[in-house]
Amino acid sequence: MAKINQLITKWPRGTVFTASYLRKEGFTSDLVSRYKRNNLLESVVHGAYKLHSDKVDWFGALYALQSQLNLSIHAGGKTALELKGYAHYLPNKMNKIFLYGLRGERLPKWFKSYNWDVSINYKTTNLFSSGHPENLSEYCHKEFTIKISSLELGAMEMLYHIPRKQGFGEALLIMQNLVSLRPELVQRLLEQCRSIKVKRLFMHMAEKMEHPWVKQLDLTRIDFGSGKRVIAEHGVLDKQYDITVPE
Repeated sequence: MAKINQLITKWPRGTVFTASYLRKEGFTSDLVSRYKRNNLLESVVHGAYKLHSDKVDWFGALYALQSQLNLSIHAGGKTALELKGYAHYLPNKMNKIFLYGLRGERLPKWFKSYNWDVSINYKTTNLFSSGHPENLSEYCHKEFTIKISSLELGAMEMLYHIPRKQGFGEALLIMQNLVSLRPELVQRLLEQCRSIKVKRLFMHMAEKMEHPWVKQLDLTRIDFGSGKRVIAEHGVLDKQYDITVPE
C-alpha cells in the first residue's frame, strides 16, 4: 500500500489519473482494481480515474492531458481571456470552453465521453508556423496549474472563430479591454500567424481602439496577403486592411 499512498499524497486534488499514466508508473490493472475495491480510487470513465470521493472538472481533465499525456492542448481563445478576467461579460459559470491543439492531436476517448458540465469546443490548427510554449501562461485552479493562452495568443485564437463560433461585436468589446498587450509578443505572433483573416481582423480592431502598443509594431514585417476578405456581406470595407466588417 505504500506505493499508492505515495501517489495519493503527491496527487493534486481535483485532477484525473489516466490509465496509461498509472501503467507507466507501475500500477497494473489488477492493482488499480484492488485500489478501487478498497475505496482509494474511483473510475471517472473508462480510461480515467480520480481519488475516492474527489470532485473533478474539465480543469482536472486538461491537467491530465498536459502533465501526463504531454499534449500541447490548452485552453485558449475566449476561454483564456475569460479566465484572465478580460471577457466583456464575465459569466458566473463558464458554459462553453475553447481548447486548441496542434494538428494530429486528438482528445482521448475518456475525455470526450465524459460529461464535464460544459460544452467543449476543440480545434486543431496550424494557425501559427511554430509551436507556442512561450506563448502560454499558467493558470492556478485548486491545487494545480494548467497551461492557457497568453492574452496575445488568446485574442488571435478568438478572432480565428469569427464569424461562425464567435460574434464580431463581442470580440471587438473584448479587444477594447486589451490595452496592455506586449508589443514584442504581438509582433512575433503576427509574423508567425498563417491566417490572413486573423491578422487583418486583429489590426483592424487594435487600431480602431487606438491601443498604445500598436505604435510599437513593425507592420512591414507582417504578411497581410492580397485580395479582399469578407466578414460581413453588407458591412463596411476597411480599406487599409481590405476587409469588410459589420457596420
